[in-house]
Amino acid sequence: MSHDFLRKPQSSSSRSTVRLGLHRVRARRRAGPKATLSDDAKHLAERLENAERTNKQLREAIDMLPQGVVVLDREGRYVLWNQQYADIYKRSADLFEIGVRLEDTLRIGVARGDYPEAKGREEQWIVERVKRLFQAKDRHEQWISDGRCILIDERLTSDGGVVGLRIDISELKEREASFRMLFEANPVPMFVVRKSDKGILSANAAALRHYGFTVEELSTKTLLDLHHPDDHAYLDNLYGGKAEEFAGQTWRHIKADQTSIDVAIYSSSITQGQTPAILFAAIDITERKAAEAKVAYLAHHDALTGLANRVFLRKRLDELLASRKRSGNGVAVLCIDLDNFKVINDSMGHAAGDSLLQQLTTRIQGSLRKDDIAARLGGDEFAVVLANANHAVEVSSVAQRIIDALREPFAIDDQAVNVTASVGIALCPSDGETAEALLKNADLALYQAKGDGKGCYRYFEAEMNVRVQARRKIESELHHAYMSGGLEIHYQPLVTLNSGEVSGFEALLRWPHSERGFIPPSEFIPIAEECGLIAPITDFVLHRACQDATTWPKKARLAVNMSPQRFRIGNVFQAVSEALKASGLEPERLELEITEALLLENSESVLSILHSIRSLGVRISMDDFGTGYSSLSYLRMFPFDKIKIDGSFVRGIGFGTESQAIIRAIMGLGSSLGMTITAEGIETESEQAFLRAVGCDEGQGFLYSKARPVGDVPLILDALNAAGIGAASGQF
Repeated sequence: MSHDFLRKPQSSSSRSTVRLGLHRVRARRRAGPKATLSDDAKHLAERLENAERTNKQLREAIDMLPQGVVVLDREGRYVLWNQQYADIYKRSADLFEIGVRLEDTLRIGVARGDYPEAKGREEQWIVERVKRLFQAKDRHEQWISDGRCILIDERLTSDGGVVGLRIDISELKEREASFRMLFEANPVPMFVVRKSDKGILSANAAALRHYGFTVEELSTKTLLDLHHPDDHAYLDNLYGGKAEEFAGQTWRHIKADQTSIDVAIYSSSITQGQTPAILFAAIDITERKAAEAKVAYLAHHDALTGLANRVFLRKRLDELLASRKRSGNGVAVLCIDLDNFKVINDSMGHAAGDSLLQQLTTRIQGSLRKDDIAARLGGDEFAVVLANANHAVEVSSVAQRIIDALREPFAIDDQAVNVTASVGIALCPSDGETAEALLKNADLALYQAKGDGKGCYRYFEAEMNVRVQARRKIESELHHAYMSGGLEIHYQPLVTLNSGEVSGFEALLRWPHSERGFIPPSEFIPIAEECGLIAPITDFVLHRACQDATTWPKKARLAVNMSPQRFRIGNVFQAVSEALKASGLEPERLELEITEALLLENSESVLSILHSIRSLGVRISMDDFGTGYSSLSYLRMFPFDKIKIDGSFVRGIGFGTESQAIIRAIMGLGSSLGMTITAEGIETESEQAFLRAVGCDEGQGFLYSKARPVGDVPLILDALNAAGIGAASGQF
């Protein structure tokens, strides 16, 4: 093949000769017939014109190609190149001339540093490059100094020349590098799998590390080999789909050590080299699935005991009630509550309480029949659903077995702990045909069992609901009374027995009801404790009473009762501090009265709070002394300022010597410990006389005055201080 027609004209003289010939032809045409050219000359001129036009069109076409094009003759000399070729090799473009050897331009380019691959082996690189030029078989890549990568595709022509294409693949190489970086450095195990047979073409380092295989081991496997054997039949059908169909699936894979793992699959179609493939990312979700399973379990079970929770119990109960409509079998619901569990939990610690709950769970389950189900509803509240409960005697038998099983001592921290349980029972259909009704009525029956002395079971009765509704009415009215200012504080005087003077007043909460008159505190205070009103009511009494006391004589102290429930809620120290600050009452004039029940619950925490309050200057008194089991031990634990003898001992003074002996003992104890002794419930002159004779410091009771509104305090002071001990009893 000859490329002469593609070459640029070699010199200006040759171009002039061609132009002269054309001028002569045109001149002879103008000269007329006498100057007509011969046919050969005319044919030559046309050929020259056609060749020039074809050459121009070919160059324009080559220049329009997006690739760089170069044509070399059989000696490797430049014949033709387009602009794209010159742009690619712009650092060497000044060397391109027709007839110049490619080898010479390469040598100059190497010297300039245009080809970084040649560094350190310049001459060898040139030899290899020229040799490859005339043995062109496939494509290869070439990096040039500005960081670009050029794809070279060269083919020999029939006359031994070379036609070469140059394609700038820098962007493609960057994408490949990014893919390799994302693939190799990715912390997620990744595989490239051949589409046709799912053979593993490559795996990243994370996959090798996580699965425990070597590169050689994986190269002999297909993706199917990684799957759990039990899943092969399913996956044989699945593998016919597109790569996108794998995304979001969860598979079970087997690692090199035969460990089974769960993996979430993400996939995409790619081409590796010339091979259609699928890129798989396999995220190990074994721990996540285990956690999800645990969450699902915990959603229906109690974490401490493993029993069903309220949600699962309702679901199971609904199922039994639905099947009962078809079978006609009875269903019973038992609500179980431990008696005095909180005292044990707080006194021995939560770990001991948890151990107790776990042990009693075993006993409850051991008391049930095969198809029955036990659940923990929260705290120390449990429930049991009895399936096929067709006879009350069967239900009673199960309830009694549970009570008896829980009555046996529990071993906790090498101590024998005794608890009892109360059980409430509701039957379907007589007591309700829905889960909600049965649970509600069983709870009402439980409330009755606890009220009847605990440690027993009671069946639901319609009257129970009436009593509960009445209690809820009282609760609602109490809340309204508190919010609307309907609660009052009355004051009962404390009298110094030796002098007859008023030493202070005890603040007592009163609730004047529009229909029932004054409701006893013994009735509404427990309700306030249960419904969450005790904290705001106690704080109201503290603030109001402290404010009232600022109008009394300086020597008159104020006594305020503090419910144990108020301590459980917390911030008692803050409440006392704020009441004193807001009112301006001197701290030493305030006296807080607590009961032994408070110290039973969490003595260390309570004692810490009491010491903090004591540091303010506030006095601490033990109320109802002598009615508990451990009063004497608590006197050793905390230096109380005052002991108040319960009124039950005072009322018994006139009926025998036992009460007198107890009071004498308390007098001696108080005197030795430096504590003030106050006797409650004094109603007669004889009681007063005995107490004064044995050295009792203070008295309180109807002998002096009942509790009166704050407006009557001046009248009480005047009457008692003026008339002496007992003189005001008829007035107030």
